[in-house]
Amino acid sequence: MIARVIATHGRHFLVAVESGEIIECVTRGKKGGVACGDQVSIQITQPGAGVIERVEERRNLLYRSDAMREKLLAANLDQALIVVAAVPLFREELLIRCLVACEAADIPARIVLNKIDLPETARLADYLSAYEAIGYPVLKVSAVGDIRALEVELAGRVSILVGASGMGKSSLLNRLVPEAKAVVGAISEALDAGRHTTTHSRLHELPRHGALIDSPGMQEFGLRHLDAPGLMAAFPELRERAGQCRFYNCRHIHEPGCAVRDAAESGAMLLGRYRAYLNLLTEISAPAY
Repeated sequence: MIARVIATHGRHFLVAVESGEIIECVTRGKKGGVACGDQVSIQITQPGAGVIERVEERRNLLYRSDAMREKLLAANLDQALIVVAAVPLFREELLIRCLVACEAADIPARIVLNKIDLPETARLADYLSAYEAIGYPVLKVSAVGDIRALEVELAGRVSILVGASGMGKSSLLNRLVPEAKAVVGAISEALDAGRHTTTHSRLHELPRHGALIDSPGMQEFGLRHLDAPGLMAAFPELRERAGQCRFYNCRHIHEPGCAVRDAAESGAMLLGRYRAYLNLLTEISAPAY
């Protein structure tokens, strides 16, 4: 029987079959590697319970990784929506890492600028226009006000909400899918970051067709699964300047005649994105222990 994974809880999964029935499944032995949104083949073991036999071929997979493990976020996506806000804190490198992961997985990405009702947001909106210029649309919304731009993008698509804790993902989800009853986390002013409220990925069917996957709020987004060529290919600014450096094997660090470094120094490339590239290159080049 083929089913779709709609929630992940460690090694336990909720899957929906064609009839609409929800079945709780496990994997055989210690086998893992199942993501929310996966199409899976299951074997029913008793009423309402089953075993996942295999994961069907995926269109794509969004995940993060560090030196120790991988964290699967979602599979078979039409787009990723990365939620940012000026309050409590805009973390540009986390945004960049999410975008790089999407590029590497060939998943279209959009930036959702939440909390546009706050005065602090205007400056961030201006800054994010540079991201629009390199190909990342910015949807301006307010979880307590206007979310029409987001509703339009979600219609008929399978999407995932990604972002740091405190950006308002749960509040947006509650507006989009009221029956989800997501718990909205309080913002910790002392840490200037939101408390984690979602601990697993969960797929919600949308009223206007399509589906929305809510993912755990995160503070880090490791990309240890990428190599240097894959990392370079995941930055549009680097792809645009391919072949323009003096040396064909330029890594865009300190080599003379580097078109990418020149772009960062002249302002043609956002300095924050260039620094994030250098940080990621150092990270993925470090030996794994």
